[in-house]
Amino acid sequence: MPPTEASTGPAKVPAKDMKGAAAEAAQAGPAAEAKEAKFEEAQLLSTGEMHAAKELANLVKIEGPHALRNLGIQDVIKRGLADKKNAQAREGACRLVGTLFDEGVGFEVEPFLVESLLDSLADAMGDKEKVVRQVSEDAMLVLVRNMSSWAVPQVLRVVLNQMRTAGKWQVKVGCVRLLDEMITNFPERIAAMMTEIIPVMAEVIWDTKSDVQKTSRSTLERLCNLVSNKDIERFIPALIKSLIHPVEEVPKTIMLLSATTFVQEVDSPTLALMTPLLSRGLSERPTATKRKVAVIIDNMSKLVDNERTVRPFLPKLLPGLIKIETTMSDPEARSVVQRAINTLRQVGNVTGDGSDVKPLEDVDQGKTRELVTKSVTELGMSGPDTLLDYLAMLAMNMANARNFEHSEWEGTLMRYLALLRPSDVEKNRKVVMDLLQALAKSTGEEAEVFEDEEEGVDLCNCQFSLAYGAKILLNTATLRLKRGHRYGLCGRNGSGKSTLMRAIQNGQVEGFPSPEEVRTWYVEHDLDGSEGDQSIIDFIVADKRLNVDRDSASATLKEMGFDDQRQNSSIFSLSGGWKMKLALARAVLFRADILLLDEPTNHLDVLNVKWITDYLNSLTNTTSIIVSHDSKFLNNVCTDILHLNRFKIKRYPGNLDAFVKRVPEARSYTELNSGEDYSFKLPNPPLLDGVKTKEKSLVKMRDVTFQYPNTPAPQLRGITMQLSLSSRVAVLGPNGSGKSTLVKLIVGDTEPNSGELWKHPNLVIGYVAQHAFHHIDQHLDKTPLEYMLWRYQTGEDLEEHLKQSRQLTPEEEQAMKNGAVYEHEGVKRIIEDIVGRKKLKNSFQYEVSFKNMSSADNLWLSRDELMRRGFEKKIMQVDSREAQKAGMLRPLVRREIEKHFEDFGLEREFTSHNTMRGLSGGQKVKVVLGAATWRMPHIIVLDEPTNFLDRESLAALIKAIQVFEGGVAIITHSQEFSEGTCKEIWRMQDGTLHASGHNWVEGQGSGERIDKKKDDEEEVKFDALGNKIVEEKKKKKLSSSEARKAKKERMARRKRGEEVFSDEEL
Repeated sequence: MPPTEASTGPAKVPAKDMKGAAAEAAQAGPAAEAKEAKFEEAQLLSTGEMHAAKELANLVKIEGPHALRNLGIQDVIKRGLADKKNAQAREGACRLVGTLFDEGVGFEVEPFLVESLLDSLADAMGDKEKVVRQVSEDAMLVLVRNMSSWAVPQVLRVVLNQMRTAGKWQVKVGCVRLLDEMITNFPERIAAMMTEIIPVMAEVIWDTKSDVQKTSRSTLERLCNLVSNKDIERFIPALIKSLIHPVEEVPKTIMLLSATTFVQEVDSPTLALMTPLLSRGLSERPTATKRKVAVIIDNMSKLVDNERTVRPFLPKLLPGLIKIETTMSDPEARSVVQRAINTLRQVGNVTGDGSDVKPLEDVDQGKTRELVTKSVTELGMSGPDTLLDYLAMLAMNMANARNFEHSEWEGTLMRYLALLRPSDVEKNRKVVMDLLQALAKSTGEEAEVFEDEEEGVDLCNCQFSLAYGAKILLNTATLRLKRGHRYGLCGRNGSGKSTLMRAIQNGQVEGFPSPEEVRTWYVEHDLDGSEGDQSIIDFIVADKRLNVDRDSASATLKEMGFDDQRQNSSIFSLSGGWKMKLALARAVLFRADILLLDEPTNHLDVLNVKWITDYLNSLTNTTSIIVSHDSKFLNNVCTDILHLNRFKIKRYPGNLDAFVKRVPEARSYTELNSGEDYSFKLPNPPLLDGVKTKEKSLVKMRDVTFQYPNTPAPQLRGITMQLSLSSRVAVLGPNGSGKSTLVKLIVGDTEPNSGELWKHPNLVIGYVAQHAFHHIDQHLDKTPLEYMLWRYQTGEDLEEHLKQSRQLTPEEEQAMKNGAVYEHEGVKRIIEDIVGRKKLKNSFQYEVSFKNMSSADNLWLSRDELMRRGFEKKIMQVDSREAQKAGMLRPLVRREIEKHFEDFGLEREFTSHNTMRGLSGGQKVKVVLGAATWRMPHIIVLDEPTNFLDRESLAALIKAIQVFEGGVAIITHSQEFSEGTCKEIWRMQDGTLHASGHNWVEGQGSGERIDKKKDDEEEVKFDALGNKIVEEKKKKKLSSSEARKAKKERMARRKRGEEVFSDEEL
């Protein structure tokens, strides 16, 4: 990675602080210095010694960049590379280039190298002497690793030209390695130039030398991995094959792509990779192939963001489409081609065949050079022409890429402006600002510069790259944090928000201050129950990172709302909201400089959200970085927004609303809108025995009480409620009021201490817990597909079988043992298991097997009989198995699972090929939702579903719930979510339930019947081949009086001479 440019400047070092001949000569005066330079230059050219190269580099360190010209060091490099008779001279020149970079002054010679010596250095990679070949390649590699990313276009074009035209294979191999290095260091710049790279690589991979073939094909694969379009990622191997073997592979690849629906934005790298294939496909003979190519071009063009993206590809695609339009005989295929032509012209904003298209690089270097000269001269500074030309080139490249980020321009230009004389930081910033505004105006863009950039105290100012596995998240991104600011971290799900926070916490961000300089604390929901019955105060004191005594910890906890009773209660008894407050209390005790808050309002009620808002706003010396989907919270807290987009981080002053005004496409962060192509679909439940209307009760509680062990008071008291298929319930209340405990009773995670709890025997409940990820925490190295195959391998839900409430207690085992003795016809038998179930009036009876007896001796016993004998949990197992039979009808195969997850917005690629450890928080919640609803549940229970869903997914979930045919119960603190979905309110207060709404009392079964088809509904039947069966409607049978009347009418018509037949006569 290039060095952090903001921290570099002219590397002048006092001669007295250095040792060696160069330092002594510099102290003796200019004449001695010039003499020493000539001596070392002669030594270098005659012997190629490293010592001479280091002494010359020391002179540049002492005198600064002007030593390159004044002491003739530039001429030495030129002369050495041009001396074809002296291998030592060529070796010495290359060594000097590498040494200048190794000694930290390479950027001072960089403008000269890029302007004058790239071809000479590349030619030296094919030198007849092996040592020269090696040192020249090393010099080029060190240049590529340290140069500015915005010099890539000029360096890359030299490299591509050498790859195409060099006569020596060693030069081609060396240039391919240089391209590989640039892919590693400058992925964004290389991706933007794939238009120029792919055609050259398509030639080089067929070089006659096997070494060139092997190296270039490996680099081509790495190059293609820069394509981030999810639609074609899985086709990249096929696309590479089509470049290597076009005759055999192009038709096959076109066939594959024609079956793909493109939905992702199509960018320049995607088009660069696709264009050779599509261009070749237009030359194929079969009309069907050409038609498919036209379809692909039409579909992809519609997803191009702007005309600049598609402009370079128009001359390669439009003429071919226009040609086949005039020669194609099939009218339907011709209309498809015409549609593709019209789409391309519309997107590219051109007429004709695209030959008159404007060039992408429309900023002129000559005019940019004039701007640089004018700005530098007006401020009384000067520098060599080579340096001024290089500054103009970098500014031109940024303007041509339409990158007008002030931080990017400063980071790129400041270290080269520091080489001017006299150098002054403020003057250099003025030059940057003048160039930025002038070039932005010339291209019709607007340069956005924030005046408060330099205000406040810097806690961090670093440049770094970040990746997750093979996926690049950030590349040479700049992170600058001010003390006391509160930053909202925004970006789409999967953009790397939580990964960045983790990287900061784990010390993986290059240049970020060490823990000794800046204390950082990651505030998260990390209390998973492993703490057991440990009290809160004991847990705090035992944490070695906090290093706090009991009295200080107790005082801080009291300030944050933990009274003495709560401090001494177990962590296990805390609700999600109180666990979040405890996490914040630990951060306060740590005395953190930077708080990393990942979804801090999750599980918090309205009062606690206000409390955390006020608390964060009161911190004047602590910096916060916040990831949250709660737009209201971000508006009330944030002083700045950090936007993760296209591998970069950009800061916007102000809260979320101010950010959206500046970046309208970020409106999805605030608006609850799922978009046209984004939706969830919940599977509708099957019918239940005895349930004829949607209002009939499926779950009932009467006067239920529940208390966790080792707690002073019951968590629930006197609960009476019911749920039905029509229920849309919002469970509201402050943290700790018993909401999640009530839900755990409903889904069977716990059992009541007293009172009555009844559930329909065939009822299936889909449950997503408050800490949603606990469902998948033990399976993160599985793909979602593998997780589903594990969870439902027997047709039943293994997660349900592993619940603690399903395990038999010693008391229950004893009760079953006592009740297992059954007397039949005077003979005592021992009940072994319950093996089946069938209907018995308004209840069920169960088939039981007996120890040491065959299945022929099985008997059917009533439900009440078995309950009296202590077999309640065995009955629950059988009921659960029977209830899931409707779900078991779904084949547990890859295609069906992928389709199910697609209903929740999770693409097939993620379902089958990505482990859950690599998924973003939003994607993991989609996995949890999909897994919970696989059995087609009658009631879905969601405990804080908004915790990790982005706003687009939240809107999609609301729409899905609105059309869902089953019941829904939701715990949420999100008002807009509850208002969009729920008609009933269960307000929890101190363990009691206060219900309101149309259906909260026990249902009487009134309402429209659901087991009968509506009048306008007709059952559609299909035969074995999938053809619709059209059944003739049976004619209504006439009554005797109607038959007599019809007979009289027929006889009268016959008398008149008409020919009339009755149905019987026919």
